[in-house]
Amino acid sequence: MSKIKLMLALALAVLLAAGSAGGAVWWSMRAPQASASEPVEPPAKPGPDYKYVTLDKVLVMLRGRGGEAMAHYMAVDVVFKTLPEQEKRTKEHLALLRTIAVKALAGYNIDSASALTIEQIADELNRAYREGYGAEHREPPFAEALIGKLIIE
Repeated sequence: MSKIKLMLALALAVLLAAGSAGGAVWWSMRAPQASASEPVEPPAKPGPDYKYVTLDKVLVMLRGRGGEAMAHYMAVDVVFKTLPEQEKRTKEHLALLRTIAVKALAGYNIDSASALTIEQIADELNRAYREGYGAEHREPPFAEALIGKLIIE
């Protein structure tokens, strides 16, 4: 029975050595090593944990083509990317944010609105929000306005 124990102990030692060698190889291959002359950079800090506040159904009537009698509209859901400590303030400002969005988008007609990309509409809204808050010498309570949904009819 001592031979069996000896063989088991030897097999366990071989498995442990093989596992250690495999782990060492994996560790050395997973990331390039910095040389002594290269400074080692600390890992990047994660960005802030943003909250997202939604402003649903901003409806804007669009002007028709050359006196067209048929009404057109744009419906936009705007999502505000905000820091957690600014979330409550952003929610309190939703009425103002809706007003600024309507004012910024109401000047479009059906052709010009249909030609815009989502990024262009988001840029236009962000510009309008910066100008609106800038006129009051205040900072917006959010980092960026994003488009959650867009319908142009």
